[in-house]
Amino acid sequence: MTDDDRPLVVRELNDAVLTLTLNRGERFNPLSFAMIAALDAALGAAARDPSIRAVVLAASGRGFSAGHDLKEMRAHAGDDVWQRSLFDACGRMMMRITELPQPVIARVHGIATAAGCQLVAMCDLAVAADTATFALPGVNIGVFCTTPAVGVARNVGRKHAMELLLTGAPVDAHTALAWGLVNRVVPAESLDNAIRAFTDVITARSAATIRLGKQAFYAQIERPLAAAYSVASEVMTSNMQLDDAVEGIDAFLAKRSPAWQGR
Repeated sequence: MTDDDRPLVVRELNDAVLTLTLNRGERFNPLSFAMIAALDAALGAAARDPSIRAVVLAASGRGFSAGHDLKEMRAHAGDDVWQRSLFDACGRMMMRITELPQPVIARVHGIATAAGCQLVAMCDLAVAADTATFALPGVNIGVFCTTPAVGVARNVGRKHAMELLLTGAPVDAHTALAWGLVNRVVPAESLDNAIRAFTDVITARSAATIRLGKQAFYAQIERPLAAAYSVASEVMTSNMQLDDAVEGIDAFLAKRSPAWQGR
């Protein structure tokens, strides 16, 4: 099978958990126009499938993703229309992750740089191997990582974001954990078990409640305080009307396990 014949994103579904694997590991899985389109399509398909309860975003090869395909970008140097289309498409794909009804977990086994670091930041959860590194290195080649900063700066503090942007220097997985870019750091051989610890919990909860709650979280997080509480109060009211909320409260009071209904 040639490179052109291989799928850019490999899809694997096990026990309601969908794993999407970036499949250009020999090139550190660059986010080319085609890779962005393939990942966006796979995420869109997942959003329409109620049997999927969680999505794991993984990658083949030695690294997670080195960001945009610099060779492709250089081939379109001076073409403002093409480059704006690329960044717009990438932004839409990144936003689709937050719009997905299912939680998305990044499985980061190696380097995640530039738009690859952005991809980690946009996921709801992220688990990294202790060998993983993270960077926004565009400044090293005269290209400030402006679009990757959108996601990263919404995860880490401003000073940490600017350190990544201004120095271009990589940080290790434990630093990424301390800064809030990832949720867990584990030995590489424990990465899948750490992912499973999250997916086991997620798939045991009400799908309807998680879907509603994730949507509300991203709707309120960037709003002023009063507006955020307004959104949250409205969603909490709707949440209380769900059959799963009634079942969950009844089960808690009766000291039994809930039988979730919502999809």
